[in-house]
Amino acid sequence: MSNMYYVPYMYPYPYQNPYYDNNAISNHETQTLYQEYTDEFDYAHPYRRWHPIIEVRNVDIQDYGKQPFAVNINEASKQNNTFRTALWTGSHLQVTLMSIAVGEDIGIEVHPHLDQFLRIEDGNGIVQMGDSKDNLTFQKRVSDDFAIMVPAGKWHNVTNTGNKPLKLYSIYAPPQHPFGTVHKTKAAAMAAEEHHE
Repeated sequence: MSNMYYVPYMYPYPYQNPYYDNNAISNHETQTLYQEYTDEFDYAHPYRRWHPIIEVRNVDIQDYGKQPFAVNINEASKQNNTFRTALWTGSHLQVTLMSIAVGEDIGIEVHPHLDQFLRIEDGNGIVQMGDSKDNLTFQKRVSDDFAIMVPAGKWHNVTNTGNKPLKLYSIYAPPQHPFGTVHKTKAAAMAAEEHHE
């Protein structure tokens, strides 16, 4: 008989019977994949990353500036109910959370020496930009997950056109507002800006 078609057994002895492992596959308590999260480090663990039960924790909204910080920005944006609250104010960058009421807008403004980034987390609106206050030639409808880049020197405005508050966050580089800024309403924000000027 020829050995021409002989294929040797390719698995070493310990792996001949892989199903005889001592793990209790029917008991989910012994499997790491199904354990509850106990802290943020556990959530980042690669074997727990896709766990179907994800605990969403409330964010304590305050200014964490100049300290190392990580946050679920989507949840923080949705939890914020103030017109503007500074979440992180550093030496060269600032993150603010905004909630624009139905039918309201941010207010037409310009930042001559800084670029601005905004991201919509919930709701619908329109963003407008242009070279002058009366000539806003750029206009686009925006909604969840839209990012808006505002070049320095461009007049701009974002208006809530939906039926619920427009939740977003804004990044200024460098910072635009004092550390710890909280403007509960648009009127409060406008008054503070007039006082600042």
